[in-house]
Amino acid sequence: MRENREIPWLPVGVDDAPSWMVRGAADRCSAGREGNASGGNPLMHDHGKSDRPVLPAKLPNKPGEPGAEVVEGRGLPEGNTAGETRPGRSAGLGVSSDLDRVRQVARKDRDVRFTALLHHVTVDRLREAYRAIRPDAAAGVDGVTWADYGLDLEENLRDLHARVQRGAYRARPSRRVFIPKADGRLRPLGIASLEDKVLQRAVVEVLNAVYEQDFLGFSYGFRPGRSQHDALDALAAGITRKKVSYVLDADIRDFFTGLDQSWLVRFLEHRIADKRVLRLIQKWLAVGVIEDGEWSKTETGTAQGASVSPLLSNVFLHYVFDLWAEQWRRRNARGDVVLVRFADDYVVGFEHRDDAERFLADLRERFAEFALELHPEKTRLIEFGRFAAERRAARGLRKPETFEFLGFTHICAKGRNGRFKVKRVTSKKKMRPKLHAVKAEMRLRMHHPIPEQGRWLARVLQGHYNYYAVPDNIEALRGFRERVIRHWRHTLSRRSQNGRITWERTRRLADRWLPQPRILHPWPNVRFDARTQGKSPVR
Repeated sequence: MRENREIPWLPVGVDDAPSWMVRGAADRCSAGREGNASGGNPLMHDHGKSDRPVLPAKLPNKPGEPGAEVVEGRGLPEGNTAGETRPGRSAGLGVSSDLDRVRQVARKDRDVRFTALLHHVTVDRLREAYRAIRPDAAAGVDGVTWADYGLDLEENLRDLHARVQRGAYRARPSRRVFIPKADGRLRPLGIASLEDKVLQRAVVEVLNAVYEQDFLGFSYGFRPGRSQHDALDALAAGITRKKVSYVLDADIRDFFTGLDQSWLVRFLEHRIADKRVLRLIQKWLAVGVIEDGEWSKTETGTAQGASVSPLLSNVFLHYVFDLWAEQWRRRNARGDVVLVRFADDYVVGFEHRDDAERFLADLRERFAEFALELHPEKTRLIEFGRFAAERRAARGLRKPETFEFLGFTHICAKGRNGRFKVKRVTSKKKMRPKLHAVKAEMRLRMHHPIPEQGRWLARVLQGHYNYYAVPDNIEALRGFRERVIRHWRHTLSRRSQNGRITWERTRRLADRWLPQPRILHPWPNVRFDARTQGKSPVR
């Protein structure tokens, strides 16, 4: 197997990046060499031993003071995670990974460019990528399903591998579908063909070996070993432990459809010099979409729903937002600043209002340089933190405003001991569409046997609990279960003209089939400390 060849190129650290990469309205000078920011965690979808310990290198805004940001670096976890990775649907490729060398070089030298990566896309890696795809995943424009492709899997994978290696692979257009959004609009999705999904997953696994060493600690979206709850925990820990008095809740307007492809390719070239890998990505970007039988070209954006899109979006925002925001925090902030980003949604906490206002103004200018725009309705600067309620009451104002992030409404509250805490409850904007979907599905299942309906509703409730069963949210969980019971009773009452089903019988059915809610997640500070102090089983 050919070894990767690395050649030095432009620096891409926080403070040693090109001026165009991190310049802001308040700081136009060239970046110095104050040190690279650490971030990310080792690639979790590879078999093999965990990476060697890397001490957190991202300094706090005020050195010497404890804070959430200080411990967002990488470290070798305790326990049995230094052993072999067990094979599974989302695991990697064997006892020892051929990507270990790539990770080591990427971590050691942030200036290196990788000139030979495509040979890591092997038949074995394609096979694992195929197994990681959901069997019931929607088919692309060619209509080939997961089961169809698997009828002659080995021959299909060998043929795909051969075409990729000799440059004969041709990407197929994505199938355009629309799903409703919480605000009533429709979100466009691009459904790639199954063969494209397999190849994209394999390429993403290879590229993750490079970029997981570069991504910063406050980036959580669609990364191996990181989840929405990790982002929520970091945000809650940062607000409660740092001097946060104001929160900027921001969203990028039409990010996935408006992303500048030319800038994206330039960002990729900072680390990737393998022309064959770059051509593959450019094929996926330019292949276009088919909607109602008509093909249309995609000159901007990346198809939301494609396997490669999350990584490409993270790379884009890593250079456009993450590096810039980290440098802004170090150089321009007078007080504490807390950053958490999940894909194109991010929350920034500030100690001082003037810091928040300057950051927002500079951010608008920064985004404009890369053809991005903040969503005017979803971007708000609010007073939020441990002293927000007292300060607003002294001015004769009502309770502090709330903000939403990753399906939860965040509220200023106090615990039983009287100390400040961030209370998180299920967002009403997320609960309403879910209940409407349950009601519509129950109509379709109206005449199914009651045990079958009960088992399906139990799965719905358990899935809801698995995500939303966080501390302080038990009442919202009970309310969701109660609304589901009401929809079930209404559906059963319409099965015949003999009258409505009684509440007594409905309660008996609910007690038998529908699980009671209980808290499944720990307090955010507890889990955040476990992850960031080298004790997490997923790091």
